[in-house]
Amino acid sequence: MIRQMRAEKGFTLIELMVVVIILGILAGLVIPRIVGKPEEARRIKAKIQIQNFEKALRLFYLDNGFYPTTEQGLKALVEKPTTGRIPRQYREGGYLEGRKIPKDPWGNSYVYISPGIHDKDFDIISLGADGEEGGKGNDADIESWNLEKNN
Repeated sequence: MIRQMRAEKGFTLIELMVVVIILGILAGLVIPRIVGKPEEARRIKAKIQIQNFEKALRLFYLDNGFYPTTEQGLKALVEKPTTGRIPRQYREGGYLEGRKIPKDPWGNSYVYISPGIHDKDFDIISLGADGEEGGKGNDADIESWNLEKNN
């Protein structure tokens, strides 16, 4: 009898079907909530990248006493500028990890303006999903002076 019980260990077809049905129900509830989130995740990523640029630019300023010009651009955070005002205390290795300026989540370059035109020392803009100025929804620009308002 003990041998017979050992041979019958395992799952029955009904038990497996119950598990599959439960997983199907869970997937049906969770997947629709996740599917609409990629654009929101891209917008959040752009905001985080802009905040990282702001921190790196402040470090650049602390070391050198000025912000890179519009012409020097964000590239000044990874390579010492050779034109315009040359920083004297430029950090070895630059101010961004990876020594590369990332593109925005849609593959476009960020727009950098210094001095800024919105009562700031600089402005940083992602042109959103459409890659063009302006827009609404996912196409709306993400602006450094407006991060809290851009959800």
